[in-house]
Amino acid sequence: MRTDIQKAAAAVGAVFLLVGILGFIPGITTNYDDMSFAGHESTAKLIGIFQVSVLHNIVHLLFGVAGLAMARQARTAYLFLVGGGVIYLVLWIYGLIVDQNSDGNFVPVNTADNWLHLILGLGMIALGVLLSRRSAVTDATSRLGR
Repeated sequence: MRTDIQKAAAAVGAVFLLVGILGFIPGITTNYDDMSFAGHESTAKLIGIFQVSVLHNIVHLLFGVAGLAMARQARTAYLFLVGGGVIYLVLWIYGLIVDQNSDGNFVPVNTADNWLHLILGLGMIALGVLLSRRSAVTDATSRLGR
């Protein structure tokens, strides 16, 4: 039986996988023909808002696969959610300090991506911490009832 934290990690992983796939679908990704492999020159935008490139989409796909794989155990699901959340907070900070028109913006990210990264980072960490605490309380309660 899957724990809540495993279900959350699987759901987050599935969303990342879906976003990675959608990034390769013309129409859902605007300016699809202008998508580059990497770099700020890519003018392709997922749902017309979030700047993407082939590399950006691959990162989403890999993150999704990692989430689904790590959801198999509660401990690794926690690591995916909290560790992934920290990664997204680092990406948010990076996106704030990198010049969006420089070679340093190789993923690429725009302002919409930056704020989404903040929300994802905080949300993933909150899920990991809250669900692991709830799991610990449930485990302790079930041991007392035995």
